[in-house]
This record gives sequence, structure tokens and C-alpha cells, in this order.
Amino acid sequence: MIGKIGCTGLLFSLFTFPSVAGNTPASVQISPAGSQASVAGPAEYFSGRVRVDPLFAADNEINVSSAWVTFEPGARSAWHTHPAGQRLIVTSGVGLTQQEGQPVQVIRPGDVISCPAGVKHWHGATPGNAMTHLAVTGNVNGKNVTWLEKVTDEQYLAH
Repeated sequence: MIGKIGCTGLLFSLFTFPSVAGNTPASVQISPAGSQASVAGPAEYFSGRVRVDPLFAADNEINVSSAWVTFEPGARSAWHTHPAGQRLIVTSGVGLTQQEGQPVQVIRPGDVISCPAGVKHWHGATPGNAMTHLAVTGNVNGKNVTWLEKVTDEQYLAH
């Protein structure tokens, strides 16, 4: 028991959802797992085999989109920037990331990578290991990424 409201009362007070227009309460919506098709990462923006599993698009309530992205060994994104930044959470495997002008860094499950707005970077798997991350990406005027040139093998192998 916590104070006079107890654990149940505390939980409900912590997870109260705000109302929307008028007095109509907002409702929780569930998008079932697998309700959106997986897509291959386009060869124009990725090297190697990459699978993107979309989770949600930006909307009026939250101006970010999200997806699981799985890179097979040796796969990586092209250099790119985000107008409103991006957060990556590595969920499995071992990966690599690099900010332009900085050394390549190894990333592992549980690591959170913060990519500030406008910072040129890339990310992907190591040559011998697949890597999956959860990407949460901000949007500006409906745009969440600016793709640039591909990462060369020399840049990729410089770790």
C-alpha cells in the first residue's frame, strides 16, 4: 500500500490518458503485430540485404515514425541525415555506426544511439553478424530522412 490510494490507485493515476476535443476520452488503439508487410530496404539507400518492418507513421498525436530494421551481415545504410533527429535501440546482433568525421563505433543490444538533426551518419551490421534495431525518427513537414551517397567498403571496414 502506498499512502491512502494503494498500488492500484497509483497505477491508474500514473496512466491517465488526456481527453481530446470536448469530453470524449482518447482511446487506446492496437495495431496487431504483422499487420503491415515487411519490405526490402531499397538498393538505392542500402548495401546488402536489409528488411524494414514498419510499426507506425507520424500523425497528429506524435510526430515520429518507427520501424524494426534488420541488417544481414555486411549490410548497411547509405550516409544520411534526419531533419528532426532519430533514436536507434539495438535489439539483437552486433552493428556498426559512424558519424561523418568520427571513427566507426560498434553497437550492441541495449545500446541507444541518438542521431541529432542534420548530422550525417550511417548504421548497419558488422561483416560477420546481423543486427536489428528499433528506429524512432522525427518528421519535419512530412520528411524524416535525406539520403546521401553510399558508404564505401573502405569506410565500412575502417573499424
